[in-house]
Amino acid sequence: MQLRSFVRTLGVDPDWVDDLAQEAFLVAFREKASFDRSRDIGKWLRGIARNLVRNEIRKDARRRRILHEALAELLVSCEDQCHESAHWTEMKMPALRDCVEQLPSKSRQLVSERYGGGWLADEMAEQLRMSASAIRMGLTRIRRQLKQCIEQKAVEEGT
Repeated sequence: MQLRSFVRTLGVDPDWVDDLAQEAFLVAFREKASFDRSRDIGKWLRGIARNLVRNEIRKDARRRRILHEALAELLVSCEDQCHESAHWTEMKMPALRDCVEQLPSKSRQLVSERYGGGWLADEMAEQLRMSASAIRMGLTRIRRQLKQCIEQKAVEEGT
C-alpha cells in the first residue's frame, strides 16, 4: 500500500498506479540478489518505482500514463524525504500544480520544455536564443521559487 501511495505522488495517472507498483515489485523480485539486506528495502523499492516512472516519462509518446510530465519529472527528481509526509498527496501535490500554474509564462515554458519535453539546456538555449547557463540558472531559480511557493502554501494550510 505504501508503494502505491508513493507511485501516486510521482504524478502517475490513477489508472496506472497499480500497474507501476506491481512492476516495481516484479523488478525487485528479479533483482533480489542485488539487494543489500543491511539497507532499507522501502527506499530500494521507491528507487525502483522512481526509475520506472522516469522510463514512463520517456515513453509517454506511446502511451499516456503520466498526468503532467513536467510535474512528474519534478516529483521524481525530489529526494525521498519529500514523500515521507502523509500529507504529500493531500496537500503538496495540488500545491505544486498551483505553483507551476502561477509561474510567469516564460518560466512555465522553461519547466515544460525541460521536464515535459526532456530538452537539455543546450537544446533549449538554441531554441530560445539564450545561453545554456542562463537556462540552467533560470531553472534553478524556478525550482527554488516552486519550493518556496509550496512551503508557503503549507504554512497557509497549517500543515
